[in-house]
Amino acid sequence: MTEGNFVDYIKLHLKAGDGGKGSTHLRREKYIPKGGPDGGDGGRGGHIIFVGNKNMWTLFHLKFKRHFRAEHGGAGGKQQSTGRDGNDIYVEVPLGTVIRETHTNRILKEITEHDQKYVAAKGGKGGKGNAHFKTATNQTPRFAQTGIEGKEVDVTLELKVLADVGLVGFPNAGKSTLLSVITAAKPKIADYEFTTMKPNLGIVQNREFQTFVVADIPGIIEGAAEGRGLGHRFLRHIERNSTLLFLIPADSKNINNEYEILLDELRRYNPELLDKQRLIAISKADMLDEELKQEMILELKNAFGDIPYLFISSVAQQGLQELKDELWNLLNKEVEN
Repeated sequence: MTEGNFVDYIKLHLKAGDGGKGSTHLRREKYIPKGGPDGGDGGRGGHIIFVGNKNMWTLFHLKFKRHFRAEHGGAGGKQQSTGRDGNDIYVEVPLGTVIRETHTNRILKEITEHDQKYVAAKGGKGGKGNAHFKTATNQTPRFAQTGIEGKEVDVTLELKVLADVGLVGFPNAGKSTLLSVITAAKPKIADYEFTTMKPNLGIVQNREFQTFVVADIPGIIEGAAEGRGLGHRFLRHIERNSTLLFLIPADSKNINNEYEILLDELRRYNPELLDKQRLIAISKADMLDEELKQEMILELKNAFGDIPYLFISSVAQQGLQELKDELWNLLNKEVEN
C-alpha cells in the first residue's frame, strides 16, 4: 500500500431512512359495505451500520464517498399489510476505527473485532395504520401516522493502527529505514524530516514461525501532545501498540534528553502509554567505535534504569537479530501477563 492510499481520518454525513406512512385504507368488499379500517403500518427506514473488517487497513475507500443515505420504509397497505423495511447500508471499516460525533467530538464506538457492528444512524419507525385507531365512537378513522424521520448525524472516523510494536522517535531517526530492513515494507525514505506522513506497517519474520507487526509512526516533535504539527494524528496510532520501540540515533546531542522528551510527549497525550512495554534502540551504531560504545553504555545504564536497550545499525545490518529477539520476548511477556 502506498503512503497516498493510507487514509486514517475522514468525516462522513449519515442520513438514515424515514419510516413509511401508515395506510388509511378502508375495507370494501362485496356484501360487506362497511368493513371498517384495515390500513397497515409503514415499514422501518433503513439503518446505516458500520462493520469491522480485519482485511482492511485504511479508510481510503471512503475518501470519495462522504454522504450515505439509507432507503425510506415503504407505506402500509390494505388488509393490514405492513410496508417494506428500507434497505440497510453497511459501511466496512478496518479494525481500530474510532467513530466520533463530529460536533461534540464524543466517542460513539470503537470497532476492534471482525464483523463487529454498530448502528450509527437508526432508521425511523414506521407510522401506524388507521386500523390501530378504531374506537367505539369512531368506527372508520380516516387518518394514520406518518413515519418517524430517520436519524441524521455527522461522524468522524479516526483509525488507530493495530500493530504489536510501534516505532517512536523524532523525525529522521531512521524508523523507516529500520522497517524496510526487518520487514518487507517499502516506506518512503529520505534524508530530511517528516519523510513519513502516514503510518507504515510491516510484518517481521523472526526465527521459525515467529511473526509480529511493526508500525512506523510518523516522527514526534516537541509539543506534539498539544497538537503541534500533526501531533494528535501521530500519537493516536501508538495507543493500540503492545510494545513501544524508542529509536534514538547514536549521533544525537543528548540521548537521555531526547528519550525524556519523547516520554514526556507520550505522558501528556495519554499517561497510560507509559504502562506499555518499552525497548530502546540506539540506531546508527556503525558510527561508534568500541571505546565510544563502552563509554555510552555506562551513561545509558544510569539514564534508562531497568528499560532494556541495545545498539543497532540498519545500514550495516548490526544488532538486528538481537532486536527482533528482544521484541519477540517482550511481546510474549506482555501476553503472559
